Amino acid sequence: MRMPIPLSAPDITEAEIEAVTAVLRTPRLSLGPELEAFERTVAEYHSVDYVVAVSSGTAGLHLALLVLGVGEGDEVIIPSFTFVAVANAVLQVRATPVFAEIDPVTLNLDPDGVERAISPRTRAILVVHTFGVPAEIDALQKIARRHGLALIEDACEAVGARFGDLPTTRRAGSFGDLAVLGFYPNKQLTTGEGGAVLCRDAAYARRLRSLRNQGRNSEKNSPTGTGEGGLQVSGWLDHAEFGYNYRLSEMASALGRVQLSRLDEMLALREAAARRYDELLAEIPGLEQPPLELPRRVISWFVYAVRLPEHVDRDRVQSRLADRGIATGRYFPPIHLQPAWRAHASAAVHLPITEAIARRMLAIPFFNRIQASQQQEVAEALGEAIGTEG
Repeated sequence: MRMPIPLSAPDITEAEIEAVTAVLRTPRLSLGPELEAFERTVAEYHSVDYVVAVSSGTAGLHLALLVLGVGEGDEVIIPSFTFVAVANAVLQVRATPVFAEIDPVTLNLDPDGVERAISPRTRAILVVHTFGVPAEIDALQKIARRHGLALIEDACEAVGARFGDLPTTRRAGSFGDLAVLGFYPNKQLTTGEGGAVLCRDAAYARRLRSLRNQGRNSEKNSPTGTGEGGLQVSGWLDHAEFGYNYRLSEMASALGRVQLSRLDEMLALREAAARRYDELLAEIPGLEQPPLELPRRVISWFVYAVRLPEHVDRDRVQSRLADRGIATGRYFPPIHLQPAWRAHASAAVHLPITEAIARRMLAIPFFNRIQASQQQEVAEALGEAIGTEG
């Protein structure tokens, strides 16, 4: 019997297990040295001054918008071809998401589309580095500066990606006023659940730390710290503003710290898997594969998503692959066409490139340790499923 092939799978070694187990042998399970170490190493990796780890990438987006002062009456330009959390975060701060068109090659926000979407109410551009492919970030920076807008990077799918001209390329997440990473189990680096906000401004970092921890004045005064006789440590119940429980645990931080130490190795495995698919799928008529390389970009492979031929019914292809135990994903149904959004005023937009591309996209199994034999099986099954469509 064939073993099922999942769409994604985390890459956990004994080193991660030992790091998490070591935390469980301490009395400090939150706001401790592992969190500080993880934040420090993420900051060093991205060459930024401050990193504030949070409970999810979605939480990071929410806090980034709050810290930049985005709120009711403001508009935030975002892609519709992305995960729904981007739009949800804009609604959380009572702002209005404005969907802009994407570039048909990179699948990221098209700078010309962003220009067309700007209005007197626009406050920020939230650019997503889709599938680990860096957006045209320098062009978007110029637009943001020219119009006096905040620029937020959603690099949740792009840890390790780079943009720019050699030898001065920079990592995705180091360009915006604030940037957000995500560490869900399907990501290149995982903490189980988790995320982080990257910034260079000390005041932003202080406020991010306060907001993630119920608006407290300080995280140093934790009740899990050194209070004598188990008494409440002074300051733990002092709140400077309204906040949230967006903390990342010590166990998750330990997992993330070890994962980050292995990131280059893991990214190399993913690139090798992408190159194998590129060869295996090359002979399927009408199938469009993602580009292996793009000018001024180093891709961090998040998923491997192909574009099916125009005449092919994607649902039938997915069903045929599922019958053979092969998982697939529709990355991404446009947000403005989602059932939850159709009645929202923001959904009244026509994005022909986004809509045409999204109808054809199909993500196939892709993860660090995927075997060449599994990729061969996926390629054969995909070719046969497409062939039956005539």
